[in-house]
Amino acid sequence: MFSTKIVANKSRIASLFSVLALTVTLAACGGEGNNTTGESTPGGATDVAASTKLDLGGDTTLNGAGASFPVLLYQRWFKDLNAKYPNLRVNYQSVGSGAGVKQFIAGTVDFGASDVAMKDDEIAKVSKGVLMLPMTAGSVVFAYNLPGVENLKLSREDYTNILLGKISKWNDPKIVAANPGVNLPDQNITVVHRSDGSGTTAVLTQHLSEVSPAWKSGPGEGKTVSWPSGLGAKGNEGVTAQIKQTPGSIGYVEYGYAKNQGLTMATLENKSGKYIVPNDESASKSLAAVELPANLRAFVTDPEGDESYPIVTYTWILAYKKYDNPAQAKAMEAMIEYGLTEGQKVSTELGYVPLPQNVVEKVAAAADEITPDYKIAVK
Repeated sequence: MFSTKIVANKSRIASLFSVLALTVTLAACGGEGNNTTGESTPGGATDVAASTKLDLGGDTTLNGAGASFPVLLYQRWFKDLNAKYPNLRVNYQSVGSGAGVKQFIAGTVDFGASDVAMKDDEIAKVSKGVLMLPMTAGSVVFAYNLPGVENLKLSREDYTNILLGKISKWNDPKIVAANPGVNLPDQNITVVHRSDGSGTTAVLTQHLSEVSPAWKSGPGEGKTVSWPSGLGAKGNEGVTAQIKQTPGSIGYVEYGYAKNQGLTMATLENKSGKYIVPNDESASKSLAAVELPANLRAFVTDPEGDESYPIVTYTWILAYKKYDNPAQAKAMEAMIEYGLTEGQKVSTELGYVPLPQNVVEKVAAAADEITPDYKIAVK
């Protein structure tokens, strides 16, 4: 049984919690395994210098695929997890949420990942059962390539109309009106969008359908939509690269990509009519009022609150309830436990929002359903 001790980290943004102490007790199928304790270094960095082996009966590999939204964080987690437990390796392919869900349903991976929770008809196709476990959260931002223009403000109407192709110039009077004193060029706008099935696209288009009747009755929402104009690119990585090399472009990417690649991000108008800068705090404000239901599926299409950033999402790991290989079941538990504890410490530096303590507890409780009989308990 995994035993995880969670305490509040008071140095973080208000309402967020992180793990300051982690105690892991691992039990094998027929008896007790090794006891290990994960320590943390000052500032919240993970100490992976001291490694041990999980009692898995040998080397074990987990293969996963899915969303590109959390890939920067997952890459860090899985690297550090392997440093801590050298006999456990996790391979993850950033193929987009749509492809990740398809591979998970087909059973060609050990876990999937998606920025949009699976639908009931998709879950019904999985005979081994499905657990949707939110592991982190973040924002979808509009990054743009407009040298000399900083702190660009976009109203809800303006960013929707840019994507609809109704605003095609950067010096359109409506954009100018929202940005007094900013020298906006007489330059065409190039929209960059995802070309693959994408949870990031689904999150954005759910929001657009909520705030714009024209979008809802036009392109609508989904992992793929028919874009009125623009250039397509694969993954958050591809969109980021396309924006960087295309002057006058604007596109949507996960906040962490924009932050780590040094992209300039637009300030967006929220439901309260306030212009909000995308950052960790504004994203956490958006999620603070969200109550996750028992099935852990929640969509934040247009958050309330004067300080809330308007486009945020949880992102889920998709796990099976049953694993034929006992070592893989135990490895999945170890991976989830690590992400909920040590992994949360590095979220902020990579541009993600650490899970609130109550969400960590709900996810840990849900992970109890993974069989064989290995458990995660939060105390």
